[in-house]
Amino acid sequence: MNESRTWLLALYSELSDEQLHRPLTKSEHDPHNLWSALDHFGHLALVERNFVEMIRRHLVGQQNPVGLLKDESGARRTREQIGAVVHAMTDRYQLDHHNDSFSTAVALTADARSATLQLLAQLSDEQLEERLEGAPWADGTLGGVLGANADHARMHWQWVTAVDPFITGAPSD
Repeated sequence: MNESRTWLLALYSELSDEQLHRPLTKSEHDPHNLWSALDHFGHLALVERNFVEMIRRHLVGQQNPVGLLKDESGARRTREQIGAVVHAMTDRYQLDHHNDSFSTAVALTADARSATLQLLAQLSDEQLEERLEGAPWADGTLGGVLGANADHARMHWQWVTAVDPFITGAPSD
């Protein structure tokens, strides 16, 4: 996780302000809303925080700790409904943070990573192997879900570089 963060910070820190803020990808919730490279980076804080909260809910025995499989009435959601909920949530966060500076996004993602590392320090090896009910990420274990943050960061970087030919995949290319 630390190597992934170092790698990602190196990549983003080499981008110009214009590259960070240029509209790049269509939102999966509202196709009129365009995400910038910095939006993709900042979004990582939301997901990492959410993973920590899901695991904390699991640890205290809460039913439906992921909170996506069932709606407020307890009815199972379809895959499409889950996607709609997730995309709406990520868009709300993106819109709230769209005008953040790079340093603000770095601080938000650092704070989220700090929460992850604090949680990791509290978990036993046995707990890391527990299944997080409803988690589709990695192998579904607590450790796997936390480790998925690194893959999530790489995925967003790939989306950014796929649509902007002037942003490359390694620092100092």
